Amino acid sequence: MKKYILLLYMVAALGFFSLPAFSQSKTDTAALGMAGDNLDLYAVLDLFLKSKTIEGFEKSLNDTKSKINNLDLDLDKKIDFLKVVTKKEDSNSYTFIIQDAVSKTETQDVAVILVNRDKNKKISVQIVGDEDLYGKDYVIEPRTSPSPSVTANPAYQGSDPVTKDVPASTTTVVIQSAPIVQYVYSPAYVPYYPPYYYGYHPPYFAMATVIAVGIYRHNNWYHHGGYYGGHYHGGGNTVIINNRNQINHYNNTRNTSNRVQHNNANGSYGNRGGASASTRPSTGVSGSNRPSNGPSASTRPSNGASTRPSASNRQSSSNFSNRANTGASNRSSGGGFGSGGNYGGSRGGGGMSRGGGGGRRR
Repeated sequence: MKKYILLLYMVAALGFFSLPAFSQSKTDTAALGMAGDNLDLYAVLDLFLKSKTIEGFEKSLNDTKSKINNLDLDLDKKIDFLKVVTKKEDSNSYTFIIQDAVSKTETQDVAVILVNRDKNKKISVQIVGDEDLYGKDYVIEPRTSPSPSVTANPAYQGSDPVTKDVPASTTTVVIQSAPIVQYVYSPAYVPYYPPYYYGYHPPYFAMATVIAVGIYRHNNWYHHGGYYGGHYHGGGNTVIINNRNQINHYNNTRNTSNRVQHNNANGSYGNRGGASASTRPSTGVSGSNRPSNGPSASTRPSNGASTRPSASNRQSSSNFSNRANTGASNRSSGGGFGSGGNYGGSRGGGGMSRGGGGGRRR
């Protein structure tokens, strides 16, 4: 019995010490419901700053041992190879583009890393997720100063309450001392141009099977400690792009894929399609709210013999005729919603024919 209790204590202690030693707000780590959930940009930027060369960064990014790349844009259940393309704006600005060759004819930009050095020799590094994979204005950058602690307020009833105390984060990143930054701004720097394309990958790349997004996100959670950001608009993120001219210049040559956009529209990546479909009035949910359906007829006080003394012994015929005509007029606006509109039109027609039959009975 004592051994059993001791074992439980050991398991609990291991679980406690395996927890990440940093905290994150809900806004910058929540799942996006998009393809980008399978390539954690916090982890990508962390790997970039720890790499010694651009080629080394590309190799580590695609190495199955790093477990950072889980992206599958062509939906073949295999992890895609990501190549890194370099664009040098001037002696102080570099743009590193992470790309995915989705097919023989299409390439999709995944994210872009912006490295800048201002007139005071201060260096900044940011990673911006592509809009098709992460949404608009998804920016991550290193945390260069500790974040303050946050105390929970049980009385707060806002949209994003803090349910427990969040300790201060002391994890920071010194950009100037990062190996990749020192390499890029050194005389030894040589631009890297990857020779790879769709169907042709380096020998070290193994087309591993995609893992579940929940497991993937759990495996890369520890990368978030020294970084912060997310969506600038409505996401609680205050990170803005440092060099707007640089990102505008990049956008002029940004690569997009029709296949990726089609998969996005169909909700093939994550749960985005399911979430958006549930709010559209054209689905079956909205059909149950249409006033022309059966339950609404019982709530119409204007129909029926009780308010029309002239109906006498033809209450059911008169009542059904009025319901059919009323239902057809109300359903005229629902014709554009696919099957729901057709269904309403067919019932309206049926009501008209039965009303005509009542006329012949006269």
